[in-house]
Amino acid sequence: MQYTPLHGEYAAHNGKVVDFHGWALPVQFAGIIEEHLHTRQKAGLFDCSHMGEFVLEGADAIAAFDALVYSDMRNLRVGLCRYSAILNERGGVIDDCVGMKLSEELMYLVTNAGPLEQVHALIGGVPGIRNVTAETTKIDLQGPLARDILIELGFDIAGLQYWNGKSATWKGESIVVTRAGYTGEVGYELFVPNAIGVALWRALAQHPAVAPCGLGARDTLRTEVGYPLNGEDLSEDFSPLESGMDRLVKWDKEFAGKAALEQQRKTGDHAVLVAIKSADRRAPRHGFEVKQGGAVVGMVTSGTFGPSVGLGVGLARVAQSVAAQGTALTAGPRDLPVEIAAIPVYAGGTCRKKFV
Repeated sequence: MQYTPLHGEYAAHNGKVVDFHGWALPVQFAGIIEEHLHTRQKAGLFDCSHMGEFVLEGADAIAAFDALVYSDMRNLRVGLCRYSAILNERGGVIDDCVGMKLSEELMYLVTNAGPLEQVHALIGGVPGIRNVTAETTKIDLQGPLARDILIELGFDIAGLQYWNGKSATWKGESIVVTRAGYTGEVGYELFVPNAIGVALWRALAQHPAVAPCGLGARDTLRTEVGYPLNGEDLSEDFSPLESGMDRLVKWDKEFAGKAALEQQRKTGDHAVLVAIKSADRRAPRHGFEVKQGGAVVGMVTSGTFGPSVGLGVGLARVAQSVAAQGTALTAGPRDLPVEIAAIPVYAGGTCRKKFV
């Protein structure tokens, strides 16, 4: 079992710890629904230090990474973040990730915990690429009050817009701050040296508008807004075209798996990832078969009860013939009625709010 630098802080907030990809992480503190609603209304505090971080320095290092993903990372404007995925030669998704340009020849890369060793094997030995996961504490503050709270604590993020990031300092230490998020709300990801991780967590946790949150609320929040989870909605068995990423693919550049992806695009005969919702609190669950008229047309990849919408919500990979919004289907052994929904199912999020 692996432990984050913040593991010792969980007990002070009655954290219930579970095994997540070999990491001891809190699934909840006060309760999943309470934490979910607090994040939507005020600000939720998440320990995401299990995720991977890499520093890419120099044009050659950025180019090596660029060759593995379907996005254009080499020409990304300084200060912008970009969501993408590392693909295998079959076009399958090894890992979805976020790259951010700190300067013309410096990129910060954030990856998931599950495929971290695989990603490190692909890029960790490239000159100019450094795996800084072990020395980094990642703290996320998400919610409509997150910006005001961080400004109170001395963070220079007042004008930081959605999907932007920057180098900054806190307590005299160099840090990286991004505003991307995984909840649908205004949110910030703070990448700080382990030496100040606990101090930052405590400073945030003691704020009256902040509640520590676990994996459970993180899952319900992201599912309501249709964000996929690596290992459930995304895997090496499915391509970006089957994973809701088709509009993001940069077809005029070279990348791993491009030939396979182009062939899939040409035939057009592939399933697609869509949002689904039920008519009541009953939730579709991962692995449920999706049916239309008794015939299997897909599979639920993730699902839960959505506290902000009061309904069961999820993502499912289904045949294109049934993927239109509003299509009535059933899911699971008891034929739970569901329908194809718009993304996001919960449309009240604040994540795109602009600040001067």
